[in-house]
Amino acid sequence: MKKTMVLLVVMLVAMAQSLHAQLPSVMLKSIDGKSISSDQLHNDGKPFIIDFFATWCKPCNRELNAIHEVYADWQDETGVKIYAISIDQAQNVHKVKPMVDAYGWDYEVLLDTNSDFCHALGIQMIPYVMICDGNGRIVYRHNGYTDGDEEELIEKVRELLKQE
Repeated sequence: MKKTMVLLVVMLVAMAQSLHAQLPSVMLKSIDGKSISSDQLHNDGKPFIIDFFATWCKPCNRELNAIHEVYADWQDETGVKIYAISIDQAQNVHKVKPMVDAYGWDYEVLLDTNSDFCHALGIQMIPYVMICDGNGRIVYRHNGYTDGDEEELIEKVRELLKQE
């Protein structure tokens, strides 16, 4: 029993530490071919959201479309920025830009074609969303999507801004 409790406490501490971890350093590409390191993602001291998606993932596309509908309002109110990270493999990466253009998403879209960034963060399932504070620390994580989840995202950003 004591062994189980100690193990549970160690796991909880590790989870808490990883929640407020800095972003790992992994090379990503923009959809126009520029390289960017994931640890350089920022929003000039304001919170930002990282949303992992794939062109073939219907819940991912619904989530990014729902956020797109309110994104301008979110930016006006909070200054939040969204990075949409595609995990489409190299053979499908040519589908990303046409889809982004078709939906009219005005997020900064980056490509993680080998899922290195996903693996570095321990992400198992998409859609997967993280909120980072103005210092780039991960302060919130959520996977999956149900209609309305975007309201929880903006609420977390508002809470974060009140704390700063």
